[in-house]
Amino acid sequence: MSNKNITYKTPKKILTPTSGFLNDYSHTLNPYVGCVFGCSYCYVRQSPVGLFRREEWGTWVDVKQEVKEKIMKEISNLRKRNKQVTIFMSSSTDPYQPIEYRERVTRSLLEGMVEVPPDFLFVQTRSPLVTRDIDLFDKLKPKLRISVTVETDDDEVRKRFSPHAPPIPVRLKAVRQLKERELPVQLAIAPVLPFTSKFPAIIAETVDRVVIDDYFTGDGSNGKRTERLQIRELYSQGELSDWFSRETHQLAVKKLKETFPEEKILVSQEGFSPN
Repeated sequence: MSNKNITYKTPKKILTPTSGFLNDYSHTLNPYVGCVFGCSYCYVRQSPVGLFRREEWGTWVDVKQEVKEKIMKEISNLRKRNKQVTIFMSSSTDPYQPIEYRERVTRSLLEGMVEVPPDFLFVQTRSPLVTRDIDLFDKLKPKLRISVTVETDDDEVRKRFSPHAPPIPVRLKAVRQLKERELPVQLAIAPVLPFTSKFPAIIAETVDRVVIDDYFTGDGSNGKRTERLQIRELYSQGELSDWFSRETHQLAVKKLKETFPEEKILVSQEGFSPN
């Protein structure tokens, strides 16, 4: 993190009302602004938070302060108004990116939610650091789901598309640890990247729920943001026809059905909903 631009800010509010893809939730919760994983396909690069900052996405992070008191107060206030509180953490950052090791903002938020629980909490990450907070997740279930992104089983593919994200093996290990603790966990192949013939069997041995998403259904603009990011250029010619098209998620579903129960394979929005 030494070469990243780190800023500390105290927000007026910590919860943000939802819309669009996440409209099944009442609020999103982002412990940080910015994300040093800097994945090439991240749709946030093309959102206002990514475009209006005059710094390259992945090189900066704003750390939110005094969050525990805020989350407890905001949930309590919503409860007083008889509002349901369903939270997606996080929509425009990774709550377990490397700076979380030091700053523990996400852990502070979870501690607050243990004291004043929401009706449902969805945690989305691609970091094995998520296992650090198993003690708090134990207290939040059953109104909880943890979703860990594993978009391929080929770490060479991962290095091409998201070189600063955690390696695939440590993510799979984290999913296994969460499942062993009987926490509600799913594996998110989102977006689907080229994977090997071994991936369906690996998933079947690791988890019992998977969600599949692609650029065209999951970037919030029917694929337009992804086109602007020039993601197509990261694919080899042999990969483009199968792995970069509007049928990619259908191909992934077909391959997973060979070893995985069809009813446990969810597609796009349904896999990220608070059900």
